[in-house]
Amino acid sequence: MPGAGDRGAARARWLGTGLLGLFLLPVSLSLEVSVGKATTISAVNGTEILLPCTFSSCFGFEDLRFWWSYNSSDTFKILIDGTVKNEKSDPKVRLKEDDRITLEGTTKEKMNNISILLRNLEFSDTGKYTCHVKNPKENNLQHQATIFLQVVDKLEVVDNTVTLIILAVVGGVIGLLIFILLVKKFVAFIIKKTQEKKKECLVSSSGNDNTENGLPGSKAEEKAPTKV
Repeated sequence: MPGAGDRGAARARWLGTGLLGLFLLPVSLSLEVSVGKATTISAVNGTEILLPCTFSSCFGFEDLRFWWSYNSSDTFKILIDGTVKNEKSDPKVRLKEDDRITLEGTTKEKMNNISILLRNLEFSDTGKYTCHVKNPKENNLQHQATIFLQVVDKLEVVDNTVTLIILAVVGGVIGLLIFILLVKKFVAFIIKKTQEKKKECLVSSSGNDNTENGLPGSKAEEKAPTKV
């Protein structure tokens, strides 16, 4: 059986794990970076594309640093590097590797947007674009999010014929079911009214028969006058 020393060691381990979790919880709920729901986007050669990036922090930020990096099979480079003094100021670009790139975001009014616009796309622009954010107010905590850009000759037109057919069939089936339910309710209503009329007719006919047969209940029987 485990002794008192083993139980004490187990409690110490649990206590240490709990304290570590409490220490890491603010970190897990602090700095977050997002490039949107789509992890892969496509754009036509020669056009432009907006690469989205937003960040959030529960603790606010000061002298926040951000940068975008590009990574392909044989190339890695920093595209743009900048800072944001505080939540009331817009980001400032310190370094820009390509003149085709412009910073489109703003950090005012809690937008926290550091998206970039890439113009005059080339096929060589295909690759991974990563948005990095480092917040000194959170002990230089760093977070990043990546989006993959595919530059194509032309965008493929998605054939929605099958989808439209499926939607039409489903809509038709639902409409038919609704129509059947309405007809069923209407028929039930007619049957109910017909039965009520039959009951009224039977009650009326029964009263007339009693009167003709001289039975009490509907009409008083007439008596002959008594002779003196």
